[in-house]
Amino acid sequence: MSDPYETTEAHLERLLGRALNSFDLPDALVERLGSALAHSSSLYTTHHSPSAGLWRETHRHTYLLADGETASLWELAYRMRGERVSRHEVFAGRDELTLAGARLFGEAAADPVLTPPPGPDGAEEEARGWGADGTQEDLALLSALFAVQDPRERHREYAVEDSADHARRVLRRAENADRPGQETAELLRSAYAHQITQAFGGRQCLADGRDAGFSLYEHAFVLLDGTELSLWEVEHTATPDGRHMCEVYGSEAAARGAMELRTRVR
Repeated sequence: MSDPYETTEAHLERLLGRALNSFDLPDALVERLGSALAHSSSLYTTHHSPSAGLWRETHRHTYLLADGETASLWELAYRMRGERVSRHEVFAGRDELTLAGARLFGEAAADPVLTPPPGPDGAEEEARGWGADGTQEDLALLSALFAVQDPRERHREYAVEDSADHARRVLRRAENADRPGQETAELLRSAYAHQITQAFGGRQCLADGRDAGFSLYEHAFVLLDGTELSLWEVEHTATPDGRHMCEVYGSEAAARGAMELRTRVR
């Protein structure tokens, strides 16, 4: 954590001193940073994977230089499986940070943590229509609709944003009477990071004899005490007038059960 009373010179010295790769930074950049008058540090992303024994955070350190310009260093803090002590690496740009993630964690070069995901509220849209060739695709659709994924297999990439407000907006737009109540809302006030993933999306099913679209999103949050909590949002058009409706549930099983009640596969 940042020390509000730490001088910029001491902060930079501590940052470079703990980084395993500080010698890789361009000499010209380090020299410019030596003239920094002020600094600001912020947590950029956090990632938890308890089943894999992995943890990592990225931090952005921004410096105001003597010439009035600013410069940033990107810090990667992480622990690998079985490790108790954190390692630190520092980079001059986000591209280098992304490459480090690929090197250390076997991820693709395009790190989804560093770019906002597309779609409404950050949720990735996946437009797939109903299969035209019959039974085999229908069965595949049913399997995807009602299958509950093992939480240990999920890949968590949390973005540090205004997560408490995001949780409030998700709960506010829920129209189902059995949505999570005040106790859950109180817990989510301490959310400081979140991730949105699409568990099922853009599919057409029969509901009351007509086509209706269904999508399922998981909104996963990290709370200040380190615990994780998810809201499951069902978006569908299985309404009497075909309008778009949002429902929110406290578990994936409850959300998929609600979809099942509203669908009948032809």
